Amino acid sequence: MAGDAQTGATQPRLTFGLTSLRTYGLVLAIVILSVFFYLQNPAFAKPENIFLLLRAMSSLAIIAFAQLLVIVTGELDLSVGSIYGLAAVSLAVLWLGAGIWPYPLPFIVALAIALAIPLLAGAVNAFFVTIVRIPAFIATLGMLSIAQGLELLVSRASTFNAQYNVPPPDAGELAAFRFLGYTTLPGGIPIQVVWLALFFGLFWVIRHRTLFGFRLLAIGGNADAARVSRLPVVKYKFAVFMLCALMAGFAGILDFSFVGSVGPNSGQPLTFPVFAAVVIGGASLSGGRGTVFGTLMGAVLLAVLRNGLAIMGVSAFAQLIFVGVVTIGAVTLDVLSQRAAARSARSAL
Repeated sequence: MAGDAQTGATQPRLTFGLTSLRTYGLVLAIVILSVFFYLQNPAFAKPENIFLLLRAMSSLAIIAFAQLLVIVTGELDLSVGSIYGLAAVSLAVLWLGAGIWPYPLPFIVALAIALAIPLLAGAVNAFFVTIVRIPAFIATLGMLSIAQGLELLVSRASTFNAQYNVPPPDAGELAAFRFLGYTTLPGGIPIQVVWLALFFGLFWVIRHRTLFGFRLLAIGGNADAARVSRLPVVKYKFAVFMLCALMAGFAGILDFSFVGSVGPNSGQPLTFPVFAAVVIGGASLSGGRGTVFGTLMGAVLLAVLRNGLAIMGVSAFAQLIFVGVVTIGAVTLDVLSQRAAARSARSAL
């Protein structure tokens, strides 16, 4: 009993220390990289480039916040990139009367349906993971393919531009659409920065200041014990899968608004960086650990890396190599951290 009590008292402190060390190390890495890129090209620190960097990472971070909740429960959603694209394309098709849907709908109706589609996709993911008990990797990989196919089907593999559509959308609706992601606030601040701050605050409260967030940690730490404790494991996993898909769809619509056009497979490049941001931010692949601030820092690190390399003239292909190396390093650190925690727990017995 004494040994168990000692282990129970020691393990949380050890885990917290490792998580804090990861976070501090991540912030330090961002600072070092930023200084390096500034020395290579002072344009890196210009306000317009900083705003560009934040705008570019906003959608990634918004999806990553929700992906964090899925990973904290010990699951994974690989379908976010395809759902991102499907939501944006669905909005274009329904609102503009394009693709397979020749009847334009009011913008607010099309937007509501375009956001309902990701919710349905997330519910399907959760159903197969929790009820049918298919591994999340397989279930969400299947949804990735389904969403990608639907995206091509409803769009007829076409690209849509809201401003130059024939017939053109209502001017008021077009203004409302552009407001979502195209607006620039006083001081040159993109509205995506506001969305990013809003969702950071929302997910930080959910993860760190609610019973829901605490129970997600319990489920990810030990799902069997959570069931014995009568925690609503199935309900909670439905919630996080649906929320993750919804954020992916919303991010896709924000980017559609900013760019003004959308086409098939627009979200495919996001799938891996979203996962990388969460893992780099200190979340454990086995569940039960992860912070919203760490996830934000993971997204910032990826954005700084991509932006700085682009300013230095490094090709996009080489940038992928750097992102892959950083992600493998983060996963390796996670595995080594867990092994160190396990050894310390055993030695405390």
